[in-house]
Amino acid sequence: MNIDLKGKTALVTGSTSGIGYAIARGLAAAGADVVINGRGQARVDAAVAAMAKAAPGTRVRGIAADVSTAAGCKALAAALPEVDILINNAGIFEPKGFFDIPDEDWSRFFEVNVMSGVRLARVYLPGMLKRNWGRIVFISSESALNIPSEMIHYGMTKTAQLAVSRGLAEMTRGTAVTVNAVLPGPTMSEGVEAFVKDLAKQNGQSVEAAASQFIKQFRPTSLLQRFASVEEIANMVVYVASKEASATNGAALRAEGGIVQTIA
Repeated sequence: MNIDLKGKTALVTGSTSGIGYAIARGLAAAGADVVINGRGQARVDAAVAAMAKAAPGTRVRGIAADVSTAAGCKALAAALPEVDILINNAGIFEPKGFFDIPDEDWSRFFEVNVMSGVRLARVYLPGMLKRNWGRIVFISSESALNIPSEMIHYGMTKTAQLAVSRGLAEMTRGTAVTVNAVLPGPTMSEGVEAFVKDLAKQNGQSVEAAASQFIKQFRPTSLLQRFASVEEIANMVVYVASKEASATNGAALRAEGGIVQTIA
């Protein structure tokens, strides 16, 4: 399969590092004009420069905007009025016991993980429908289905993304626009790597041992039995964003290594 996204503009939120950066890199490799987004101008510029250096000839630029706020989404939309592919990747996580999660954290997680995608879909979906082509992908998580006891607030937002994604997909009926969600499992992004390193330090283990123990303890049903790489998640997202994925719409696509014990 030759995925060709030439002539398509793709926006990936929260893409200065981790899964988002890998997705941006994958879309650029497929020929898309890619817009990298992050909160700070310095990190956005560094990510754009790194991608341009690693893959000369790719069409990539950056827009700094905090998509966790209405003002940030408005600024991003003003700088980029139309996109063909919207990847709602911006998100946060934090292991914390339920009784220690204040109201402010519930609101913050919802604003970052859910409302960023809601606001941007509200901006860009009408243009996609008018042009009769577009792709919206929400980066959810297996935690949307298996709510983690160590971060219930995070799981709540990931489940909400599935509801929003499916609801938006219903609005695309009979068009060449699709809206889907991708559900990664534990993935060795920069943020997760730092978390695993902290675990290793706390327990006097190697990073490899700490990573293995985490999967066995917190994701024992994993068939993969390891953290996925960011590239493995990006591969799924690039396909979903392609013309070749035209019959995939309203789906929650799992890239979680078989953690979820269901056939549907």
